[in-house]
Amino acid sequence: MESFEAQLNSLLMRAYRSIELIEEQQLTNIERLNLTIGEIHLLEAVGSPRQHPEGKTISEISEDLQISLPSVTLAINKLLKKGFVEKRRSEKDGRKVHVLLTHSGETANRAHALFHHRMAVSISKGLTEEEKSAMLRGITKLNSFLDASLHKKARSPRHLLSSKEGGTL
Repeated sequence: MESFEAQLNSLLMRAYRSIELIEEQQLTNIERLNLTIGEIHLLEAVGSPRQHPEGKTISEISEDLQISLPSVTLAINKLLKKGFVEKRRSEKDGRKVHVLLTHSGETANRAHALFHHRMAVSISKGLTEEEKSAMLRGITKLNSFLDASLHKKARSPRHLLSSKEGGTL
């Protein structure tokens, strides 16, 4: 029988791929959106005007998504041309430019949020309270691991191939 770690790895990889494919299919079904998965996640990071009435700056979006400023700027400009976001100068500080969702951006964001909500409801429907609690603890630990991994300095490939004893593999 496979080890727990091997089974877990297989399930995580399959879940990640499946979610990605379903999101892509969802976008294909709504042809008028003309958005990529990355663009949908960028809209999500901008957030609704109810969440962020003044909008978010490119720097804030970059930090939230952990993507470089030039990449976010380029992507936001594409979304601006497609009509999903708008830019406004800050009334408090004219040097700052805030990004907000347009009506079309909010609609796309709500459709994506609905997919995630339905997925969570569907998963939790057949679970006991004990299973729900265990799942939340497990996913919280997964997120803690991922967050820690993202914040570590990148190690060189040579270091990753080194054994504990100091030799290379």
